[in-house]
Amino acid sequence: MPIQVLNLGKKYGQQWAVEGLNFQAQPGEIIGFLGPNGAGKSTTLKMLVGLLNPSIGTASIHGIEVQSDAIALKKQIGYLAENNPVYQDMYVKEFLAFIGNLHGFSAENCARRIAEVIELVGLSREQSKKIGELSKGYQQRVGIAQAIFHNPDILILDEPTSGLDPNQMEEIRHLILSLKSNKTILFSSHLLSEVESICDRILLINKGTLRADCSMQEAKSYPGGLPAFFQDKTK
Repeated sequence: MPIQVLNLGKKYGQQWAVEGLNFQAQPGEIIGFLGPNGAGKSTTLKMLVGLLNPSIGTASIHGIEVQSDAIALKKQIGYLAENNPVYQDMYVKEFLAFIGNLHGFSAENCARRIAEVIELVGLSREQSKKIGELSKGYQQRVGIAQAIFHNPDILILDEPTSGLDPNQMEEIRHLILSLKSNKTILFSSHLLSEVESICDRILLINKGTLRADCSMQEAKSYPGGLPAFFQDKTK
């Protein structure tokens, strides 16, 4: 099982940010982690990638508990944080070479992989530019390039289209779809149109608790469609 979450929760003082989450993810699924702002999406994803320790429960990636072996975990996961922490003063190829070094690639393999991911995410014309000179959409492509550099089985993307214009959003959606064939992809969003356009399944969270876990078709078949489904589940 690529991802397994059992009774996962995070508490800050007396306040639960996330409480009692249970779900699994299968190979080849694109799962939309949907919910309003402040619902607990980013907190959950940070626990899945080992950036936050859960207060209760467990999460495992390919059977590896996320808090037990950070190095093994990072080999399995590609992660794009919501704020896309790339180095603005580095050139695209320079930044990807840095990522390759972090993952232990040899110089030859690193150069080969840089060329592959640049082609895959559509950065060929921008590869010799500084990241800070790129549009927000192309900076997101750089963020996705670093997430897939080591060819992980699992991609976890936190609001990957946040702040993009409609054309850029569509380009990133197509990019995510192109990665589906051999990966499990979990991404967070508060946009119904985004989740509807690319997801096989929905995990809907509100006020830190999971309100729905269903196929996209089930959600769209809800009386009133996906908007009514979202509204009713987030009351």
